[in-house]
Parts: sequence; structure tokens; C-alpha cells
Amino acid sequence: MNATPRTLNRFLLGVLGLVLMGIGGGLVLISVWPAAARSWNGFAADAGEGVASALSSTALPGGSGSWIWALLALLSFLGIVLMTGWMAGQGGGRTGTLVSEYDDDGAPGRVAISGTVAEQALRAALRENPDVTAAAVSTYSVKGRTALRVRITLRQGAAPHLVAADATALVETLDTVLGHQTPVLLSLEAGRRLRFSREDRVR
Repeated sequence: MNATPRTLNRFLLGVLGLVLMGIGGGLVLISVWPAAARSWNGFAADAGEGVASALSSTALPGGSGSWIWALLALLSFLGIVLMTGWMAGQGGGRTGTLVSEYDDDGAPGRVAISGTVAEQALRAALRENPDVTAAAVSTYSVKGRTALRVRITLRQGAAPHLVAADATALVETLDTVLGHQTPVLLSLEAGRRLRFSREDRVR
């Protein structure tokens, strides 16, 4: 439910995987095939001579080095900036407002309900269930609409479907109290000693 750029992440991981596979395949090929090793040695020698020629032909006045190094430093800086922006884009999507609606009855104005209200109410109610060892509730903004994510960790031997039914009833009660139906992602997670799989529900 968060704002992680999953498509971009998958693309970058795919590109990185292909690059690593290519490097690994090339190393294996060089190590087991003498002809490939000779070709690589010849290519490396020619590439080294080409780099040395490029550096000498692009030397700055005064013999202070090649402008190629300055270009590489600039590209490295841009890469760091892009990586920082990519890292900052991971996760996110949390919001502090669950409901915000304009009401023109009586005194016109906007009514806003903090997500903390629902989070604390649901968390406290869920923890009263003896089959629940931990509960976490978060408010997210998904495609311009607020939603709740409810994560429940169950006790050993608990029946997941009964806990899910109780949690659903609590969410429906909250909707009735607030007068607003909120999308909910209900996630049931196994404790350390439980053996059943994780179950997700969306309402």
C-alpha cells in the first residue's frame, strides 16, 4: 500500500541481474575457453591503448589532467543524486488524515478525522482478543483515497479465520461510527512458532 516505485525497482533489478549474468558468463567463458581468453587479452590491450590515447588527447592546458576525469566526476555526482532520489522514493504513502470531507449543513466547513483515531481504536480493540499477540494499524493514501492497513500477529494455535472475522466486524463498527467506509487491507501474520502461512484480505 505504500508509494514504493515497484515498476522502477523491478526494471532496475532486471537490468542489474542481466549485467551480472553477462559478467559472470564472460568470466566463466574466459576461464574455460582458451580462444576466448586470448580474444579478451587482445581486446583489453587495445582498450588500454585507446584509453591512454584519449586521455592524452584531451589533456587540459598546463598538464593538469584530462577533462574526461572532470566529466566522470560530474556523472558520478549526478548518479549519487539520482540514487538519493530513488532511495527517498522507497516506502512512503503514509498520511495523518483518515477522513476529510466538506459539510455544508448548518455551519459550512471541512470536517477532518485524524488517522490516529482509527489506529488507536482498532489496535486497542484487537489486542483484547487473546488470540492476538500484536496488532499494528496504519493509514495510507492510495490513488488519492485513504485506506487502512491492519497487521495482526496471531498466537500459536489460533484460528486465522475467526480472528479475521472479528477484525472485519471491528472495521465495520468503525465505519458505522465514522459514517464513512474506508478500504482496508487486513494482514494476518504467523508468529515465530506458528506454522500456517500468511493471509491477506482486502475490503
